[in-house]
Amino acid sequence: MAPSPRSASPRLQTAMDDVAESLERTLMRLLPDTDLPEAPLFDAMRYGVLDGGKRLRPFMVVEAAKLFNVDSYRARRVAAAIEMVHCYSLVHDDLPAMDNSPLRRGKPSVHIQYDEATAILAGDALLTLAFEVLSDAETHEDPRVRCQLVTELAQAAGGHGMVGGQMLDLIGENEEFDLGTISRLQRMKTGKLMCFACEAGAILGKAGEPQRKALRNFAHDLGLAFQVTDDILDVEADPSETGKPANQDDNAGKSTFVSEMGIQNAKERAEMLVGQAVRHLHVFGGRADILRDLAEYVLSRRM
Repeated sequence: MAPSPRSASPRLQTAMDDVAESLERTLMRLLPDTDLPEAPLFDAMRYGVLDGGKRLRPFMVVEAAKLFNVDSYRARRVAAAIEMVHCYSLVHDDLPAMDNSPLRRGKPSVHIQYDEATAILAGDALLTLAFEVLSDAETHEDPRVRCQLVTELAQAAGGHGMVGGQMLDLIGENEEFDLGTISRLQRMKTGKLMCFACEAGAILGKAGEPQRKALRNFAHDLGLAFQVTDDILDVEADPSETGKPANQDDNAGKSTFVSEMGIQNAKERAEMLVGQAVRHLHVFGGRADILRDLAEYVLSRRM
């Protein structure tokens, strides 16, 4: 089970714990134990994806889907697919060729627990399994919905999204970025997958463009706020809380919101972004209260 959020409202904590527990069961069904000769691959996949993390993206899928009365089983399958993509990116990010991080979620990274080659293959397999899940009729009976989910996730995770953002992140180890480039990097690396997480609920519910746009804009601002607070935590937080080493970005020579703006200005930027994110939800009224709670939690999280 994923750790409970820190400083979350009781309502949000209960909702996040419920999603984390149901997601864990879904992931275990999609990644069963095997006694095949290639079992070490599946062991590494399970190690990289089970029992850990904030599960924010799956939570956004499930809560956004509720706005459109989407069947919870379908929402959990999409949530699991997004978490697989997110975890594949973490497995690869931790590799010596990337961030060279020995810890993830308070335990040895996949390449430390197994080896580098197995970690690469485990990430590859998680990525492809995610698209297998989305394209399966169990996720939605309408093939147009499934195709849209596959297309949108591919765009969010590929060269113009998460992977492209990671490339910029690597370039940033040797070049100093201005705030505009840092913001673009984080929109690609973190924000686009969060945008898809929220919009996926609307896609499953066949919602109209105004509602989809509201969720995209909410996730866009929330994703940037999340990254700003992540940069702050990299400097201020205790590694025993975050589950990863401190000052990773500074040690790698990367430009961040904190390095460019300072701690106080970065905190003010995060507050402004969260305020904007919440305003995008007005079209849903009280039905989006949990998503509003989530936005406020981003400001107070310690992990």
